[in-house]
Amino acid sequence: MTTILMKTDPEIAQVILQETERQKNQLNLITSENFVSKAVLEAQGSVLTNKYAEGYPKKRYYGGCEFVDNAEILAIKRCKQIFNAEHVNVQPHSGTQANMAVYFSVLQPGDTILGMDLSHGGHLSHGSPVNFSGRLYKVISYGVDRETETIDFNEVESLSKKHKPKLIVVGASSYPRILDFEKFRTIADHAGAILMADIAHIAGLIAAGCHPSPVEICEFVTSTTHKTLRGPRGGFVMCKKEFAKTLDGCVFPCMQGGPLMHIIAAKAVAFKEVLSNEFNDYQRQIVKNAGAMADELISHGFRLVSGGTDNHMVLVDLANKGITGKDAQEILDRIGIAVNKNTIPFDTKSPQITSGIRIGTPAVTTRGMKEDEMKIIGRLISEALSHTNTEKRLREIGEEVNVLCKKFPLYS
Repeated sequence: MTTILMKTDPEIAQVILQETERQKNQLNLITSENFVSKAVLEAQGSVLTNKYAEGYPKKRYYGGCEFVDNAEILAIKRCKQIFNAEHVNVQPHSGTQANMAVYFSVLQPGDTILGMDLSHGGHLSHGSPVNFSGRLYKVISYGVDRETETIDFNEVESLSKKHKPKLIVVGASSYPRILDFEKFRTIADHAGAILMADIAHIAGLIAAGCHPSPVEICEFVTSTTHKTLRGPRGGFVMCKKEFAKTLDGCVFPCMQGGPLMHIIAAKAVAFKEVLSNEFNDYQRQIVKNAGAMADELISHGFRLVSGGTDNHMVLVDLANKGITGKDAQEILDRIGIAVNKNTIPFDTKSPQITSGIRIGTPAVTTRGMKEDEMKIIGRLISEALSHTNTEKRLREIGEEVNVLCKKFPLYS
């Protein structure tokens, strides 16, 4: 913490110090979160935040953009290299805005979208009625099979034949299995639909070859730059060349004004890190850690949605433990473990209560933890949720969490 901020605004300085301590002393199992590198932090906190750069590199509406142009060109170049993409736009401020840009590119209000049901693992921006996507478009939702809890492709095919969607969205925010983009491509072709993949959660896994890539299969692919990619909070879109001009126009000037050039520079830094061998090793460890966490939880009697995981997340059904997702989240937060309550397929509880929790391994893997630590964390989760009314035992578990955090320091 600089003395400048402490003098200028001690209240905000205190907030930052408190959050820094929380991140250092808590095991972060939030599936959608991660810890960026010091290099990404430095780029994000740079003087590039001072620059307006409406438009695109070499075609700006402001002067003085020659250097920020280079930052955006590098971000685009590196992203293309990572994913073998034909066209990339790195300006969207978030994953939802990346999705919005695609919708605006190929849809008119009232057109039909086929997307994954939020309660079965989809995302708000895939057609939830409380989101712009559900308000502007006619949304048909597909889900998972009740028995296998994996995507019901018979339902996807049946719905696509019946409703003839103009766009099919494949992607999820709480789906622990491999996404079969080829099957969705076949269904989309039969329906005459455009196919969009939202890889916000699994982009890092795809970049490292730990999950199949949709980039050559789909017309559009959207993502965030945080989560498994371990970059700053933001979004980007990849598409086929034929849609490039329309997409760019839908990001700016249709959807956004000035791009955040300090964030784009930080995206470029993160993309460079993705191109390293160390990043590939990191992604493989994320998957190993998720598998180890799943096995440990199963050994303690937890039921996992779909029976396990193929990626970076575990979705836990707490019904047989007699505790709600909301209560489990609060108990675990008290001992220094951060998770989020999450609906499970066919949940009987409200989204504010839920029957499940979602657990992810990207952030703890960034700290250097491996399978042995996942087994310890799984055991601590089980013990905490078995002693919810025993303050002494919860304090003891919290002390074990603290020891683990100190063993794997953040930003050491």
